[in-house]
Amino acid sequence: MPQTTTTTPPTTPTRTTPVTPYRRLLSTPGARAFTLGNLIARLPMGMFSVSAVFMIASAHDSYALAGAVTATGLAATAAVAPWTARLIDRHGQARVAVPATLFAALGSLALLLCVHFDAPTWTLFLSYAATATTPNTGGMSRARWAHLHRDDPATLHTANSFEQAVDELCFMTGPVIAAFLCSALFPEAGTLIGAILLVTGILTFAAQRSTEPPPTARTTTTRSPIRTPGFPALLAVFLCTGAVFGAMEVTTIAFADAQNHKSSAGAVLALQAAGSCAAGLLYGTLRPSPNVPRRLLACLAAMTALMTAPLTAASTTTSLIPLAAALLLAGAATAPTMVTGMTLVQRLTPQGQLNEGMTLAVTALLGGIATGSATAGHLIDSTTPATAFLTPVAAAALALLLCALTVTRADKRPIPED
Repeated sequence: MPQTTTTTPPTTPTRTTPVTPYRRLLSTPGARAFTLGNLIARLPMGMFSVSAVFMIASAHDSYALAGAVTATGLAATAAVAPWTARLIDRHGQARVAVPATLFAALGSLALLLCVHFDAPTWTLFLSYAATATTPNTGGMSRARWAHLHRDDPATLHTANSFEQAVDELCFMTGPVIAAFLCSALFPEAGTLIGAILLVTGILTFAAQRSTEPPPTARTTTTRSPIRTPGFPALLAVFLCTGAVFGAMEVTTIAFADAQNHKSSAGAVLALQAAGSCAAGLLYGTLRPSPNVPRRLLACLAAMTALMTAPLTAASTTTSLIPLAAALLLAGAATAPTMVTGMTLVQRLTPQGQLNEGMTLAVTALLGGIATGSATAGHLIDSTTPATAFLTPVAAAALALLLCALTVTRADKRPIPED
């Protein structure tokens, strides 16, 4: 019989799309849903203070009053936020975050009504202080990633980098959106829409119960994370890091004002956030050293070095263009430092208290921002804005010194490789 031969058609090689670390991260079941809700809830965090300043200054013609009211809210948040986070760890995110957010939203609406109807000044302070119950949305999101990828340090590193990039994105867009709403619509628009976004985002976030970390009941042996060895030293580093941010913001605005370009200060500061956002996303794709304390030391050293760029630019020219480029460069060290710092917070915080631990770190940052702003402001008034750029350099150097003397000695155990 004649033999028949079969010809196999050539196979076309299939093209596979490379899976990036972030695509892999967001493919985690339930991740996109809670990330969307958290993003909506986190955006108003960059809107509220700017909106309050616009609203109060427009009604009372006093930036001093607007600044005092927002400072009161910051102080109240520093006092209340750790307690809110502790309740979230103990009873669960959805059970605590939703009522806490609703109470905070009522505080924002009360502030809006008090300003609109010209209520006594003391009601402004009381209303804005009520917003201190706003939960740490970024901390809750990081807690979910830590719960979902507790056995995968590489993916958790990517998640922390992603969350830091989201922080920077909200920092860039929040104030711009608030300023546009308050000026294009009416002075209370930023506060009103911010409250609506906050409630909508938290309700969406809290509805994703499948990714929520289980609550952890407190016992007689449960201690605050601040009593964990190495944790107070890390908080001191966060305090100094916050001073870098606060001093840089005030000094940049003052420098732009001295050159009659105050309206451009927001755009210049946004470049620093843009540099940090880009660096954070890139950092998340890398596989860093497993020794987190030493990695934090290296990041702080880079931050200290790069913070000299704005000082040099402001000291040698009066143009905003070199300063903007210097801030873009300086921002490149911000996100890696914050990502590594938050990774160390997650490592040092006792199990079941992650929201409280990260909120304490954020509280230290807020305290540092206030301290850096006040210090830089005093130096601006007594010398020049260019000289005041020494403040963020000194704060970064102090953070580096504290890390070298305390944090790296408190915990030298590397995170195990995957």
